[in-house]
Amino acid sequence: MTIGEDAPARLDKALAAAVPEEAALSRSRLMRMIAEGAVARDGVAVTDPKAKVAEGEVYILRLDPAVEVATLPEDIPLSVVWEDADLIVIDKPAGMVVHPAPGSPSGTLVNALLHHCGDTLSGIGGEKRPGIVHRIDKDTSGLLVVAKSDRAHHGLARQFEDHSVNRHYLAVVHGVPSSADPRLRGLKGISFEAGGILRIATHLARHKTDRQRQAVVWEQGRHAVTRARVVEGFAGQAALVDCWLETGRTHQIRVHLAYAGHGLVGDQTYGGKKRLGSVLGQGAAVGNGFPRQALHAATLGFDHPVTGERLEFSSPLPADMAGLIEALRAG
Repeated sequence: MTIGEDAPARLDKALAAAVPEEAALSRSRLMRMIAEGAVARDGVAVTDPKAKVAEGEVYILRLDPAVEVATLPEDIPLSVVWEDADLIVIDKPAGMVVHPAPGSPSGTLVNALLHHCGDTLSGIGGEKRPGIVHRIDKDTSGLLVVAKSDRAHHGLARQFEDHSVNRHYLAVVHGVPSSADPRLRGLKGISFEAGGILRIATHLARHKTDRQRQAVVWEQGRHAVTRARVVEGFAGQAALVDCWLETGRTHQIRVHLAYAGHGLVGDQTYGGKKRLGSVLGQGAAVGNGFPRQALHAATLGFDHPVTGERLEFSSPLPADMAGLIEALRAG
């Protein structure tokens, strides 16, 4: 791992900033690795987390072998929207984790797909497993495409990398985003396009102190662009918005709308302590008690990676979000 130009001066902080997101190394784990002599420079272990670092220095991190997570087929009901020999499109319910992890080794979408697809999985990377090319959060509902073959996996991955996949999400947010709002217009990275479309362009990186969260940054991180359009407002207290992604970063919509001051209703991670006002009557009670982020992956479009056919799918709002919107309308 090479120390970058704008890295923090301390070893522990510099490593936390530079380690790839997919490595899933928290700062506390990095501290333990440093203390255990698992971090070295020029072949010599560095055990002081406060050691000064310099741009261009290369550190080697020795990771213990990962604990194997047994991924077994499980007979879990799935809402299948489309399926052929190469791919499957699922309408995922809120509450289902996509991929097994040490904290969620079972009950995931992958466990369910292994049971559902069985011998129709022709292999991803030499293994009979579903190819996950994108994810949606555990408590986000909606559409997800999964590869069943290597050729589909590579073709879908390319489309997600070049941002040619069409994805729209429906969200219920606090407040009503408006181009007439001077506060919103004054925020860095915020602009409005024709038709009142809100455009949010920032970089995103893992939060400095909470590695499970993402944060808006400007000098580092990964470029992220979200667009949003108000579909319906509710007494100035909340709005149903249509969001679409130019990029696909972890928690992107949730982080961007929270940055804009319009966090998602029910989002305990990014929504802060905002509450809907009493002007909404029973709708406020429903919204303030909503148990998850009000976010639904409503449409998904891509070119079939094998046949080239354009595929477009849509998913209606799940019952909980539909009920939330009805309550907000009724006031």
